[in-house]
Amino acid sequence: MQVILGIVYHFIGGFASGSFYTPFKKVKGWAWESYWIAGGIFSWLIVPPLAAYLTIPGFAEIIKSTDGSILGITYLFGVLWGIGGLTYGLGVRYLGISLGTSIILGLCMVFGSLIPSIYYNFFPKEGKDTFSMLIHSTWGLYVLAGLAVCVLGIIFCGKAGMMKERALNSSGTDPHGMQMKIEYKFGLGLLVSIVSGILSACFNFGIESGKSMAHTANEIWKTAHPGQGEFLFQNNVIFVVILWGGLTTNFIWCMILNARNKTFGDYTNAKTPLLSNYIFSALAGITWFLQFFFYGMGESKMGNGASSWILHMAFIILIANFWGIVLKEWKGVTAKTRTMITLGIVTIIVAVLLVGYGNSLK
Repeated sequence: MQVILGIVYHFIGGFASGSFYTPFKKVKGWAWESYWIAGGIFSWLIVPPLAAYLTIPGFAEIIKSTDGSILGITYLFGVLWGIGGLTYGLGVRYLGISLGTSIILGLCMVFGSLIPSIYYNFFPKEGKDTFSMLIHSTWGLYVLAGLAVCVLGIIFCGKAGMMKERALNSSGTDPHGMQMKIEYKFGLGLLVSIVSGILSACFNFGIESGKSMAHTANEIWKTAHPGQGEFLFQNNVIFVVILWGGLTTNFIWCMILNARNKTFGDYTNAKTPLLSNYIFSALAGITWFLQFFFYGMGESKMGNGASSWILHMAFIILIANFWGIVLKEWKGVTAKTRTMITLGIVTIIVAVLLVGYGNSLK
């Protein structure tokens, strides 16, 4: 039952991540950098401590009492994760929407799920899954098989996207919704995508680094609620620190773009629907944060091992492709292309089932 709940929570988190950009489409008259940071203020600054306040009594005291080195490395991983997100667009620009996204998400999934287990192989810690445990246990082999199958599904989705791009046009939108011309530069695009994929996985590393804060929150809750299992919201205190790092990276970049594009006036431009712009930006930001709110709930049921990160990424990909179908982004493509994207989605669903089954064995 715990595994089923974990999968459900990860699905809800993936749905939030795959859907959060929809409210941004309702913002009128603002440049990307303006509505992105307006939403980001809610995503990274306002909502995380509010969620922690509502779910973890004394969360601020937990942060204050945490060793400065732990806070520093957790924050640093948040900064690096933010850079990974910002370089996402460059990978898409030089490799194309689908190939760039597939490579970045594939690398993010592999690095984010396996590096922590490899680290704990060399520096064992009680309660942490090591890579040796994965390869020497039946449940671990199922999880690794799920990872391999999911990467295969991403390749199928990427292939379908490349077929679509060739058939329709050579332009598209980057992951932030900005219209852009594709400039195919495979070598440079591959390098940027590798950097983005590795750095985007730093969110998972940040969770590992700040885990002592979650443990403290968990022990406090278990003392007050004996016999009721693990604390569902223990990770919310970690997100506060990680997202400070993400805010730093994105805020600096958006301010640079505001200055370069002379768009500081967007925030007070009475010629635009200011109230609705702020409301839709806030809604997008809140929806974005919910992906990690529910990721934390799923992780509390399944552990922050390879399986949680694989499920999180897999559901994001599934939901993103679902919206692509609903919004008729695949309209006008050949039957062969539709077959390929369907094959990709089915393959990812199989991967989710493999990971879920592996965790049930565990």
